[in-house]
Amino acid sequence: MSLSILMWSLVIAQVLLGLAMCCATFRLITGPRAQDRILGLDTLYVNAMLMLVSFGIRTGSTLYFEAALIIGLLGFVATVALAKFLMRGEVIE
Repeated sequence: MSLSILMWSLVIAQVLLGLAMCCATFRLITGPRAQDRILGLDTLYVNAMLMLVSFGIRTGSTLYFEAALIIGLLGFVATVALAKFLMRGEVIE
């Protein structure tokens, strides 16, 4: 019984994460300002990371968790670099 509840909750979480990724992609494409686009990109990579974690829980494979860790690290660095570029106009001083 508990296994089927876990599987159904993972399916529901993946569907909702997919919808959140669609909303973030919409904000990334149509954002009126560059700051809105960066927030859309930030939300998109966090949702992608959570989607990989839910796939990892569902399949039991550790490869998904490692990929989610790499996406998290690269996404954080990209967000910081883009925010610094918007604030100062350059990334490396």
